[in-house]
Amino acid sequence: MEQKQLTYNQKNLHGIISVPGDKSISHRAIMFGSIANGETTVRNFLFGADCLNTISCFRQLGVSIKQNDNEIIIVGEGWSGLKEPTDILDVGNSGTTTRLMLGILAGRPFHSVIIGDESIARRPMNRVVHPLREMGASINGRENGNYTPIAVQGNALQPLNYQLPVASAQVKSAILLAGLQAAGETTIIEPAATRDHTERMIQQFGGQISIQNRHISVQGNQELTGQNVYVPGDISSAAFFMVAAAIVNNSEVVLKNVGLNPTRTGIIDVLKEMGADIIINDNGKDMFEPMGTITVRSSNLKGIEISGDIIPRLIDELPIIALLATQADGKTIIKNAEELKVKETNRIDAVVAELTRLGAKIEATDDGMIIYGKSTLTGGFVSSYGDHRIGMMLAIAALICQEEVFLEGSDAINVSYPGFFEDIQKIIG
Repeated sequence: MEQKQLTYNQKNLHGIISVPGDKSISHRAIMFGSIANGETTVRNFLFGADCLNTISCFRQLGVSIKQNDNEIIIVGEGWSGLKEPTDILDVGNSGTTTRLMLGILAGRPFHSVIIGDESIARRPMNRVVHPLREMGASINGRENGNYTPIAVQGNALQPLNYQLPVASAQVKSAILLAGLQAAGETTIIEPAATRDHTERMIQQFGGQISIQNRHISVQGNQELTGQNVYVPGDISSAAFFMVAAAIVNNSEVVLKNVGLNPTRTGIIDVLKEMGADIIINDNGKDMFEPMGTITVRSSNLKGIEISGDIIPRLIDELPIIALLATQADGKTIIKNAEELKVKETNRIDAVVAELTRLGAKIEATDDGMIIYGKSTLTGGFVSSYGDHRIGMMLAIAALICQEEVFLEGSDAINVSYPGFFEDIQKIIG
């Protein structure tokens, strides 16, 4: 793992940034283009390690995927165009690729094996494997299919009526992708609303889907048609600069063409509730995925409680929200966030350990953390734990540290934001 020395000594941040394309949407664009009939063009694709692994896996499944400048061109031949791979499908560090691809492979009449890195080998898959088995898929792996490597023998699938035990967009998406291949109607009931990129993309690619009061239904045996997809900027990536502008004195940062999907804008709601100076200009550039420009200025912040239905709308932003809370007056409590324990690392433990190293007053709870502000951050040696979001959070923390920060595992950031450190320099230069 690479170590990066971060010495900013910055008094303010000013500038305009276009963050990379949304990771969740980039993954799905490749997958939907691969199972659709005809050509799909994807613009503003995220060329991060995770999404490149998705491309690699679908090329192994026989799909023609080419890069033309900054565009990705996929020539799909429908569901039947997917062919049995001759080698193991390596997802690298991508949990999204793993879980969603399981839903696709479950209904394909061939054998395949999925493997990933050490982090993926620790991430539970039974939440996806269990409902897919109920639909008729044959799935085996370590600990009865809970961990990779996982072998899939696709079968003819039966429809399913399934109540999600936890709010998870990845589980929902895997079942929907399997349901599109099943013999009848599949219905999913969510305990809380999660990101709905899969539902939107089904509609964009010409599929039929019903969404009513957290009941989501798809008919099986649907064929999709290739589309032109524009990927908005990733709000999860933008969140790091939104927080940076809010906590560094005398700052103003403008973020262009950021995705404003309401299932993902929990970070904006939290910033507003904490008192941040934030302006949203919605430009509605894409009818399927709303987007706009976000302007954030340095602010006087106050601690709040973050819990309940908002958690799935900001689960990936909680590490940077924890940093935000260290600079707010009073106490911030994060609850109902057990899902953080099964991300690329246990993000509750990682956030608490590394912010404590920097001088923050923060403690872990069973389902989240308590942050006591306002803290002066010092500096020192910290680790990303190989987790891109932990790494980016610590890099933003370095902007307000009194001493230099040495970040171990800085290369993990390439998973979702290859130009992250260059963009930091743009606004402090």
